[in-house]
Amino acid sequence: MAGRLQASADVLRDPASDARALREAGEGFQLDVRALADRSSRSQRAVLADLGPDAATVVRACLAAAAPLRDLTPPQKKLPRWRIVRPPAPSVLLRYYRAAERRTGVPWEYLAAIHLTETRMGRIRGTSTAGAQGPMQFLPSTWEMYGAGGDINDPRDAIFAAARLLKANGAPRRMAQALYHYNPSDYYVRAITSYARSMRQVRWAYTGYWQWRVLYRHVKGVYALPIGYPRKPAVLIEPS
Repeated sequence: MAGRLQASADVLRDPASDARALREAGEGFQLDVRALADRSSRSQRAVLADLGPDAATVVRACLAAAAPLRDLTPPQKKLPRWRIVRPPAPSVLLRYYRAAERRTGVPWEYLAAIHLTETRMGRIRGTSTAGAQGPMQFLPSTWEMYGAGGDINDPRDAIFAAARLLKANGAPRRMAQALYHYNPSDYYVRAITSYARSMRQVRWAYTGYWQWRVLYRHVKGVYALPIGYPRKPAVLIEPS
C-alpha cells in the first residue's frame, strides 16, 4: 500500500503528468487512503513510515478526516437522487478560490476543502436531505443572507458566498468558529481543517483531491457514482 500511495503521489506532483495519469493517480490515492483508514493504528504508522514527507502529510490529513466524515454519513438504504456531472477544471476553481480569498481574507484552501467535502468539487448536483443546494450546499435561507443575489448553483457565486459566510463568522482569525457556523459539527470542523492544512503544506494535494470520485455509503457497501449518473449506473466497489 505504501508503494501504491507513493507512486500516486509521484504522478500527482509531476508537472509532466497527463490528464489520464492524474485521474488514475488521484482515484487510486482516494481508494488506498480509504482502505488504510480501516486498518489498525499500527498498520497506519507502518505505511506512513514508508512514505516520503509530502505523501505522508497528505495521507495523515486524509486519515484525520476519514473517521469524522464517516460518523457524519451513515450508510443509506437507497441510492441518492442526484446527478453526477463533470466539475469545472481545477485551474478554474482555483481562480475562484483565490479571488474569494483576496476579497474576504478567507484562505482558499478552506474553500476548496469545503467544496471537496460537500460535493466533490461540484460533481454532485442535487438537494441534500436537509434541503441544502448547490456546489457549496447552502440552505435557501442562508443563501439569502450571503448569496448577494447570485445563483446558488453557480460555482463562482457559491464559492464567494461561502467565503462571505465564513468571514461573517470569524474567519480568517477564528477558522474553527467560522467552520462550525458553516456546519455545526466538531467532526466537520476537524475534517475541513485537515484537508485545508494539507493543501497549504503540499502543493499537489489540491490536484489529487480534485480527482476524487463520488463514493456513496449504502447498506450494501460503497458505490462509486460515475459522471453521468443516474443515466450511468452506480458501481458497487466495496461490498459490505
